[in-house]
Amino acid sequence: MEDIKGMYKKIVKDNFPDTIKIDLGGQVLIYKKKVWNIFDADEKCDVERGLRYGENPDQPSAMYEMINGNITLGDARFFDHDTGLVSKITEKDMLQVGKHPGKINLTDVDNGLNILKFLDQKPACSIMKHNNPCGAAYGSTSAEAFEKAFWCDRIAAFGGAVLFTKTLDVETAKAMVPYYFEVVCAPEFEGGAIDILKKWKNLRLVQIKEIERLGAFKTKRTIDFKSLMDGGLILQESQPYRIKGRDDLKPAEAVYKGETYRIKRMPTDDEYRDMLFGWYVESGVSSNSALFVKDEATVAIGTGEQDRVGVVEIAIFKAYKKFADTEVFRKYGVPYAVFKLEAAQGRRDMKDLIAIDIYTRDHNAGLQGSVIVSDGFFPFRDGVDAAIKEGARGVIQPGGSERDYEVIEACNEKDVAMVFAGQRLFKH
Repeated sequence: MEDIKGMYKKIVKDNFPDTIKIDLGGQVLIYKKKVWNIFDADEKCDVERGLRYGENPDQPSAMYEMINGNITLGDARFFDHDTGLVSKITEKDMLQVGKHPGKINLTDVDNGLNILKFLDQKPACSIMKHNNPCGAAYGSTSAEAFEKAFWCDRIAAFGGAVLFTKTLDVETAKAMVPYYFEVVCAPEFEGGAIDILKKWKNLRLVQIKEIERLGAFKTKRTIDFKSLMDGGLILQESQPYRIKGRDDLKPAEAVYKGETYRIKRMPTDDEYRDMLFGWYVESGVSSNSALFVKDEATVAIGTGEQDRVGVVEIAIFKAYKKFADTEVFRKYGVPYAVFKLEAAQGRRDMKDLIAIDIYTRDHNAGLQGSVIVSDGFFPFRDGVDAAIKEGARGVIQPGGSERDYEVIEACNEKDVAMVFAGQRLFKH
């Protein structure tokens, strides 16, 4: 049997061509395979290689950079080869290579930037894992944004990719260095910050200066290519940037059997702020999904579930689990699971853990006063009922269900605000 640990260290040779040419009705795009001349610690010299491997160590993979061409479909211009983010990364941008980059590292960075492009009003941070955010937040500084994003889900953030919209300074590096990550990406790094983060030898430090103009990518359109198992392709245009502010959100209203149902309470300014923040983060979460937001930071994120109420319940379950873990970790310096094990062994006092469990329940795991964001409509009221029970005070969702009237009634019964975005955010 192949050395199991060794499979994660190897670089898989790919057989993909050096260039790809795509002709869409006479509009030609030319791509060049991305390779980097990077120092290899095992071979003790610079080696020219592409991606480490694909999603798994037995999957060869390659990334391509568009070097010429464009596509215009209707009024939309989809590609522009003279600007770029992840596909334009060079050796110079890799301030510390760590391990050779693989597909997941770069797609995590890409989807993190896909979220952060909407969060350009102040310092923001997104922590990605397996192409989903484990936490995202605004802050008055990069350090504050990191702290808020990190404590949404400290457990999932382990080994993740951390992205910033502003310069990564010494204060932020000090906040990050106790924890292990695979990739850290920012438009700029202070020299002192680099020295601090280099404690982790395998950490990849990536500088993408174009992040300084990331907001310009809000309106840029792309074409998504999906390969089918039979060799077919499905192409789709990326979603248009429709929700630009609170004026694009409509008070929830529905007509059922000739009767009009309207939401009674409109969101407060703070609730509108959290709704918009959550909507932008939701754009990068795998469907079916739902997330809770409070003070411009994610509190809990539910991803990839098949039913709507199920994903709300999962997000709530995660909120309780992560909130209790955070309390234990901050107070005792160990994870909840470790504390529980040591208490069972008589090495810690179980009463301390019980007290934290009670505190977690009393505070509804930090969900009180939050807003819930859903990428699709609520087909029944059970999803919002579950969120409201935990203290959610606002709801943002696409609207359009046959039972919207029931959901409106559920919110009105508890004086909860709800708006419709009129846009669905499914992501598969």
